[in-house]
Amino acid sequence: MRARIHVKLKPGVLDPQGKAIGNALKGLGYAGIGEVRQGKLIELDLAESDPVRARDQLQAMCEELLANPVIEDYTIELAPSS
Repeated sequence: MRARIHVKLKPGVLDPQGKAIGNALKGLGYAGIGEVRQGKLIELDLAESDPVRARDQLQAMCEELLANPVIEDYTIELAPSS
């Protein structure tokens, strides 16, 4: 299975990288830029074929390493391997 994990800071957590990106865009002349939040995308190929077990494994990975659940939210997308 192929998994995509989207990790982003929780609302209310300061995002200095997002602020720097927003300021850089404004400096380049892009008008109308509001708040910018920056995140990360992690893609994994899993040998597991059962979606329930795969999701359980991915959730454990996120809680232990891939995300900081205190300040970050994450979403998991699963798809069959191509």
